[in-house]
Amino acid sequence: MAYEFDLIVIGSGPAGQRAAVQAAKLGKRVAICERRKMIGGVCLHTGTMPSKTFREAVLSITRPPHAYAEPSEVPRPTMETLTHRVAAVVEREVAVVARQLARNGVQVLDGDSSFSDPHTIAIADGGTARRVSADHILIACGSRPAEPQEVKPDGHTILTSDHILNRKTMPKSMVVVGGGVIGIEYASMFAELGVEVTLLDRHEHPLEFVDREIVDELMHQMRQKRVIFRLGDGVEKIALVNASTPHADLVLTSGKCIGAECVLYSVGRVGATDGLALEKAGLQADPRGKLSVDEHYKTAVDHIYAAGDVVGFPALASTSSEQGRLAARSMFGVEGKPMGAGFPYGIYAIPEISMVGATEEELSKAKVPYEIGVARFSEIARGQILGDDSGVFKMLFHRETRKLLGVHCIGTQATELVHIGQAALILGGGLEYFLETVFNYPTLAECYKVAAYNAANRLGVTTEK
Repeated sequence: MAYEFDLIVIGSGPAGQRAAVQAAKLGKRVAICERRKMIGGVCLHTGTMPSKTFREAVLSITRPPHAYAEPSEVPRPTMETLTHRVAAVVEREVAVVARQLARNGVQVLDGDSSFSDPHTIAIADGGTARRVSADHILIACGSRPAEPQEVKPDGHTILTSDHILNRKTMPKSMVVVGGGVIGIEYASMFAELGVEVTLLDRHEHPLEFVDREIVDELMHQMRQKRVIFRLGDGVEKIALVNASTPHADLVLTSGKCIGAECVLYSVGRVGATDGLALEKAGLQADPRGKLSVDEHYKTAVDHIYAAGDVVGFPALASTSSEQGRLAARSMFGVEGKPMGAGFPYGIYAIPEISMVGATEEELSKAKVPYEIGVARFSEIARGQILGDDSGVFKMLFHRETRKLLGVHCIGTQATELVHIGQAALILGGGLEYFLETVFNYPTLAECYKVAAYNAANRLGVTTEK
């Protein structure tokens, strides 16, 4: 049977965009269906790009660029001041994505998509509708924030990450429900702006997948910004109070009652699969809206693939992009090396965190013998220049083979610094490489040298001949 396209992609976020371009480069006829009028998906419009741009806007106002500079006396910034930059960056990135798709001959179809049958997608755009068919389909529809059951987000007092940057005024107080990546990032940003922030999480430790020592340092620095952590406690009820000054009251599992001008509800995300009529394609999402796939990102239906947030962990823009590329190669019979586990995490809190490889907790649980090497930004000339004397950098080495097992960092440019360790980890490098390699001075990359010497001392390795 002849289909209109070789591939239809539902969603134009990192996974969909990369898959479409990869398929086009293989000479395939490709279309992207996007329910928004502006392409780029959640990543570009409400997720990664807006939040990270907002963070940089916060830092540009609240922190001097160098250690020797004095903070300027500026009035408390408005939300409009901070989000103006966000809108400009998003607009430019949309143009970049549009040019890339056009350059590769990818057709963009605006409207809400749903399956008519396993090979046919119905696209509704206002009062118009059309159907398109394809030999293969990739579901890359992304995710949306989970919402509280008892009260709906109103964009002012009850917020999710989709609404937070649309708030018109800067709140005086905020409760963040959820100590995951998004909750921690926004909690630290608003605390930096002087907002009274309380962070709630039902777990005893936020960011449980991150090295415990790094998380402890993050919490220490956030507490210095007067963030209150209430851990091991859940939320029983959230009530919107429409007084002269609208606010929210929360009743916790422990019986405590707290109030704030606004609540950021950040307890995970669900796949945006509702409305796709998956049953007409022979598919079913789990209770969180996620789809199951195999190692090639193929669903239970042979010609339908899925990638990005809709397949769950790790749900990073970077990994989603690679998943889309690999899915496109697989569906058209082009072999590709699996992504593997050597990808970095970046958490854009203030201060930022990044990691690659195993944590101490994972190695201890697996009974892997390891040693640590630590460097502190206060010991690094570049750290002094940047005015960051609280950053911490840590490497984990196998005690017997001396191979690098993990890199963990908190501080300025952590998300850039981690990539040196990522390369060494994937290529099988170890302690000797870092002891013998010369790094530019002064750079934060010197952390690798200092941490390697620290590990060598702990291991009793002779570094001088």
